[in-house]
Amino acid sequence: MLRDYIKAAMSKAIYEILEDKTYYGEIPGFSGLFSNESTLEECRNELEDTLEDWILLSISKHLPLPVIDGIELIVQETEDA
Repeated sequence: MLRDYIKAAMSKAIYEILEDKTYYGEIPGFSGLFSNESTLEECRNELEDTLEDWILLSISKHLPLPVIDGIELIVQETEDA
């Protein structure tokens, strides 16, 4: 499910070329998540890596994650035995 979530989120990414000829990418709905690299491929790869870190940080802090294409990541807390 996590891989599907990441794939769906990455399909929403938008990219642009900045004045300095670097590539900027972000995913709408994912506050503070962006990448800026010298090539489009590097920008995509960095954005995906950053997304994975963003998801893990959000989960660790019990922050809500955006629903993407009907995919909702919910972490259920378990009781220690």
